[in-house]
Amino acid sequence: MTGVREPLLSISDLCVDYITDDGNARAVNKVNLDIYPGETVGLAGESGCGKSTLAFAIANLHNAPALITGGKINFQGRDILTMSPEELRQFRWSKASMVFQSAMNSLNPVITIGDQLVDVVLAHETISVTEAEKRAIAMLDMVGIHASRMKSYPHQLSGGMRQRVVIAIALILRPKLIIMDEPTTALDVVVERDIMDQLYDLKEQLGFAILFISHDLGLMGQITDRIGIMYAGKMVELGETEGIITNPQHPYTQGLLRSFPTIHGPKERLEGIPGNPLNLLDVPAGCYFQDRCSQCDTICIDVMPNIEVLQMPDERQVACHKVSQGDAL
Repeated sequence: MTGVREPLLSISDLCVDYITDDGNARAVNKVNLDIYPGETVGLAGESGCGKSTLAFAIANLHNAPALITGGKINFQGRDILTMSPEELRQFRWSKASMVFQSAMNSLNPVITIGDQLVDVVLAHETISVTEAEKRAIAMLDMVGIHASRMKSYPHQLSGGMRQRVVIAIALILRPKLIIMDEPTTALDVVVERDIMDQLYDLKEQLGFAILFISHDLGLMGQITDRIGIMYAGKMVELGETEGIITNPQHPYTQGLLRSFPTIHGPKERLEGIPGNPLNLLDVPAGCYFQDRCSQCDTICIDVMPNIEVLQMPDERQVACHKVSQGDAL
């Protein structure tokens, strides 16, 4: 796949710092990631690992104290980080859109959902209000919401319906990339499954790519083509979904998968990852995962591992000295 197509989005050596009185915390640390047209890429890791910070950087939505301090983010060959404010306004939602964690906080509580959909269209396209309303009704129908709800306010909808509205807003301009930042966290599993099935029907119809950010590796394993694992701002493993789920290489990825229950197969005792996430204001010289890793060695303490491509069918990328040496479990 990666050898025959140009990436839709290409992130190169991206760095994002949070500026604090105690120093700079690097929440995204030289991350590289390509997303191809029509592909679904998952991004997983513990809270605070940099997933959402990376997502916000793609749309250049950061405000102080966050600051993009290095790298490039190319979308169809154009560096997003060099765009003017007007170019960014045109880029957001028309080329790449975002579904945030909390649907209720993403919607204006004093404006009807119909008006919010229409506003998005009119802000980017020169068409009549009537045409924009027709687009809004058609988009609501695509996500399973009746046209009568155009006059409803967000508080009059269920959590699942609000999330569908947010997805409709994200898709109404037919962008090429949808960034979904834990979009179903607050929903029950039945509604979550229904929304994800509907989203994939829309993906088949409209052909957009998805960056899907979640803690739920089980769900991610069902819907993504590739998965990237982040720890303390760094990408520590990246590969095809089946390979990541069935044959994880990095000790952190192995720990994440051991902490999730499986529905099928024999019952196994769940194991948490020992220790706490790294304090980004006090990082070691070597591997960031060293204090929590049972395989930590002298080289891990002294030298930061680079992410390397392994000789595996899915061209797995892993940042681990023990894996590179062939000594990892």
